[in-house]
Amino acid sequence: MPKQLRSLSGWLRPYVYLSSNSLSLVGVIFVTAASVLWVYLLPVFLNGMAGDPYTGILIFMGLPSLFLLGLIIIPLGIIVRGRRERRKGIYPASFPPLDFKNRDWRRLLLFIGVTTAVNVVIGGQLVYSGVNYMDSVTFCGETCHTVMKPEYVAYLHSPHARVACVKCHIGPGASWFVRSKLSGTYQVFATIFNTFPRPIPVPITNLRPARATCEQCHWPARFEGNRLTIIPHYASDETNTLTEDVLLMHIGGGDGQGGIHGAHVSPGVTIRYGSDPSRQKMDWVYYTDTRTGKKTLFVAPGVDPKSVDTRKGRIMDCIDCHNEPSHTFHLPGKAMDKAMANGQISPSLPFVKKEGVALLEENYSSQADAARRIPEELSAYYQSSNPSVMSQQKAAVEQAGKSLVAIFDQNVFPKMNVKWGTYPNSLSHEGCFRCHGALHNSSVTYMKIPKHCDMCHTILAQDSKNPKILDELQLSDPGGSSTK
Repeated sequence: MPKQLRSLSGWLRPYVYLSSNSLSLVGVIFVTAASVLWVYLLPVFLNGMAGDPYTGILIFMGLPSLFLLGLIIIPLGIIVRGRRERRKGIYPASFPPLDFKNRDWRRLLLFIGVTTAVNVVIGGQLVYSGVNYMDSVTFCGETCHTVMKPEYVAYLHSPHARVACVKCHIGPGASWFVRSKLSGTYQVFATIFNTFPRPIPVPITNLRPARATCEQCHWPARFEGNRLTIIPHYASDETNTLTEDVLLMHIGGGDGQGGIHGAHVSPGVTIRYGSDPSRQKMDWVYYTDTRTGKKTLFVAPGVDPKSVDTRKGRIMDCIDCHNEPSHTFHLPGKAMDKAMANGQISPSLPFVKKEGVALLEENYSSQADAARRIPEELSAYYQSSNPSVMSQQKAAVEQAGKSLVAIFDQNVFPKMNVKWGTYPNSLSHEGCFRCHGALHNSSVTYMKIPKHCDMCHTILAQDSKNPKILDELQLSDPGGSSTK
């Protein structure tokens, strides 16, 4: 043991001597400064919040980087000084002895022990806070402001606006956490060097399976039954005539209880398919039901059933229909219908639906350009075509202009080349008809995947001005249904 201590002492002597150098001193200054700032900002670190994304970058990323840089520079200075003195031939042949009788050596050991413990606490807390901040909605949505603005704005107006981005994009577990951080590193460099695509493509190929994310909160096997849905439509005529569709959606679910969920995600049912990269054009669908033993292959016209390998392809899950649960982009007509039904745009303004849609569909160089031109052109339209509207309903016209700008700002982003319809929503007839009515049974060519209306919903009223069913349910107000 004494021999081992002497060996350890001999090994440490050069490092004690070499630690006195300017580079290591700079590292000590960095670590000290970061530690002092950490103490000062400790409430912010414990809270995990910052006033804005740029402050958050400085606090949760810049400060940990400064701290870790200092810890790296300290031993680097020792190495650099040792190599420099060896090269110049001034490296000492021997060093003062190090033993516990030496008071200075005892003090140095105490200093190293205390600072190491403190550095572990501070460093661990800084790294944890930095990683935690990178998982925050603020960092995901606002740090790369231009790049992620379309997705972030859509997220803020979605039903999942209080669900953190990482809950869906990463989910629980270490492997997907590491994978996301590696992917994020590439995205950081793409942002720095301005090489990111415009628009940002939907990450359908690298999203975690919905069963590991969506189904942490939602339970597809649960029986939902039927759901009343009211869809308002405003015509492009002078009075913006209101008609409504009233549907009873057959959500279904459960174990063989039918409905939309029951047919697609009921226990025992597996649907595997092949498609183009966007998943908007289906080549084949293979349906199996372990409860009944039924197996059916459906193929698109021109696809040879013998060329289909049913062991491959993608297994259908939630996001094949709910492909925009948190980033929904609306078309101008539907967006206006919703705004008019909610009272954000007054239906009493003549031709407001027609003119509003026309203004929304114009080409604008930027959102600022749209924010300036839309209200101006709407006011100019009424001033020239119907001056009495401007004199009697000026406030309603101004409010309509603001609401049109809000619709545009939520759905169109010229800087990112996001236009009307850039991101299609599969939770629609177009989404259903990718398979239903398009693909036929590989054994019976005239038998297609059915697309009867009543399979998914019962129509209680269609294009009706005053649906009787809504009077009976006391829902005659177009804004009266939470499912609209």
